[in-house]
Amino acid sequence: MDLIENLMEFHLTRQEATIYVALITQGKLNGYEAAKQTGISRSNTYTALASLVDKGAAYLMEGNVTSYVPIPIEEFCDNRLRHLKQVKEELLKDMPKKQEEIEGYLTIEGKEHIFNKMETMILNAKERLYISASEPILKILLPTLQDAVDRDLKVVIITSRPFQLKGATLYYTEKSEYQIGLIVDSQYVLTGDIYEENKESTCLYSKKQTLVDLFKESMRNEIKLIELTRFNY
Repeated sequence: MDLIENLMEFHLTRQEATIYVALITQGKLNGYEAAKQTGISRSNTYTALASLVDKGAAYLMEGNVTSYVPIPIEEFCDNRLRHLKQVKEELLKDMPKKQEEIEGYLTIEGKEHIFNKMETMILNAKERLYISASEPILKILLPTLQDAVDRDLKVVIITSRPFQLKGATLYYTEKSEYQIGLIVDSQYVLTGDIYEENKESTCLYSKKQTLVDLFKESMRNEIKLIELTRFNY
C-alpha cells in the first residue's frame, strides 16, 4: 500500500488523507491554500479539513484567516489505536456469548486474511505447533513464532534455508514458495497457498479430526523422509 492508502486504514477518506499529507508537508494551510496545493475543489477541501479536525488529525489555528495545523503522524496513529482498543473492550463486554466453534471446513481467501489467521492460531497455541512453509513466509511470521518459543511451546518447523529460530526444531528441505501448512495443539489445521497480490491466495481451515489426523500423518512422513535423506547423505 502507498502512503495515502495506509492513512485510509486509519479512518481517513482519500481526500482527507491527501490534504493531511499536504498539511504535514507545509506545516499549516488555510482552506484556499490546501485546495490549491492538492487540486481538490474548495468545497470538498473545507469539508475534508473540518473532518480532519473531528477525527483528531488536525487543529484549528484562529487568526485573520483560519488555518489548519496537522497533528504529528505518530500522535494521530497512537490516538486512533487507543480509541480502537477502547472500542474493542466495549465490544468484548457487550457482544452476545459466542457459540461453540463450528467444526466444518472453512475457506480463507486473501493473503492478509491468511496471515492474520496463522498469527491468531500461533498466538492461541497452548502446547505445540508444527508449521511447513518457505523461508520468505516464515520471515513474516518470525515475531509470532518467536513469541511461541518464548512461551516454551514445542515449535517444529519444516522449511528451506537459511531460516533460523533458536529454540525451535527445524527440518530443512526444498519447499514450495507458496504452499503452507500449520497445525496447532493437534486440534486446528490450516493448509493452502499464499501467492502475491496478483493471484488469489486460498487456504482451508478446520478442526475436523479427520483432517487433523491426515495432516499430522502427512507432516510426520515428511519429517521421516527428511531424516532418512539426511542420514543417507
